[in-house]
Amino acid sequence: MNTVFVKVVGFRDVERHALNTVFRLSQERSSHYMLWTPDAPLPPHLMLVDMESYEGNLALQSPAFNKNLKLIAVGDPNPEGAWRTFTRPLNWPDIVQAMDQLFAGAAGSDIDLETGEVALGISPAGVRRTLLVDPSRDHRLYLRARLALVGMLELSETSDAATAHELARGQHFDLVIVNMDTPGLDAWNLVERLVALEPAIGSIVLCANNASWLVQQRAEQAGCLCVLEVPFDPVQIMEMLRKV
Repeated sequence: MNTVFVKVVGFRDVERHALNTVFRLSQERSSHYMLWTPDAPLPPHLMLVDMESYEGNLALQSPAFNKNLKLIAVGDPNPEGAWRTFTRPLNWPDIVQAMDQLFAGAAGSDIDLETGEVALGISPAGVRRTLLVDPSRDHRLYLRARLALVGMLELSETSDAATAHELARGQHFDLVIVNMDTPGLDAWNLVERLVALEPAIGSIVLCANNASWLVQQRAEQAGCLCVLEVPFDPVQIMEMLRKV
């Protein structure tokens, strides 16, 4: 079962009651929808917002609003960037069908509630996928948290170049992060093989304890987006993610 957390903003009491019923019934389906709350184990995967409510408009105008979060809007006006829009009277099966379309690729999979990792070969439509090539568990947990802030929850991990190349051949990744200090890993050779793949990977990023000017120059020439300093700088990471 694939658990999908939905952030719900606004809506009348009767509509909320209907929505809660839909969520309960989804427990028997491949995609189980759950109401997202601040104490949930993961960031929300989807936002369902009532555009005719004060709370809905306030949420979209907030500086904390994640513009990478998939948005389903109800009512007028239709917000820019909404993935789907619906008008009243509401037909909840139509909205659930739209949610199913978004997460259809996740059918039959599970989200690890501790790490947020999803064991999928194919990402749901509209979801961006990352490959981490790094043996350090602390590095991976930190990067997962930073990626989650921009809605990038789909991750695969390995510390082996051959496995990384095989994973990248089998599915599209929007971002690959390679730790140059991984023991036994020829990072430059791996980057060369990744850059040569078709279809092309979205972005390749290196991270290193010594991100010297020469390393950064070689990375740029090899086709990498940038080199991240280790220990990680959150400002540098967010700047990188804005370019992905």
